[in-house]
Amino acid sequence: MRFATPLIPATLVRRYKRFLADAVLDDGTEVTAHCPNPGAMTGQAAPGARIWLEPNDDPKRKLKYGWRLTDLPGGHRVVVDTGLPNRVLAEALRARAVPGLDGYDTVRAEVGYGANSRVDFLLTGPERDIYVEVKAVTLRRTGDLAEFPDCVTLRGARHMGELAEMVRQGHRAVVLFALQRTDCDRIGVASDIDPGYGRAFDAARVAGVEVIALDSRITVGGVWAQGALPFMGTVTGG
Repeated sequence: MRFATPLIPATLVRRYKRFLADAVLDDGTEVTAHCPNPGAMTGQAAPGARIWLEPNDDPKRKLKYGWRLTDLPGGHRVVVDTGLPNRVLAEALRARAVPGLDGYDTVRAEVGYGANSRVDFLLTGPERDIYVEVKAVTLRRTGDLAEFPDCVTLRGARHMGELAEMVRQGHRAVVLFALQRTDCDRIGVASDIDPGYGRAFDAARVAGVEVIALDSRITVGGVWAQGALPFMGTVTGG
């Protein structure tokens, strides 16, 4: 998935009110950007960080910049826009480029299911329907291990229960962990950060919910889904 508008570099001044960030462009202009990430953003939002903004000229938008990426040490990057993985996966699923999910004829996004929820993707084909929830993985606490979640997510725990219910009804269900940083090679569930999510995740796996962990290629030009990664299950303390 290529960015619709070329990204421009900036220096982060501060992130505040969860969805706002002040930054300074390379020409010295101070701007306020939309921060499309309600999470903790651990290690991604330090003042002085090099970030990448996507400008827009949409008169309906109050802010003319959206924060998309943050540079990390060693030439690495992390995606801060939690909406990007779904756009990337929509493209990959329709191209039948996701291993294990490539035999389906129709891909629909945001389909109602469960208790007033919407599944990220519903895939239909000659066999059973498959319900797919996408989780953006951005937290790194140690080594090459990336973890989800980075904060308590009651919504995420509810989704695990709803996926398990789809399995009980005879469908397939998958939670797809999409790595959104370039300095990790494994993915796990941070049960110490959110024990409730950890319990719900483990129960869903016992019920038959499948897990797919995917790598991503991240550049200032765009983000693309790549091959499978090792999945470490529930972990504690990184």
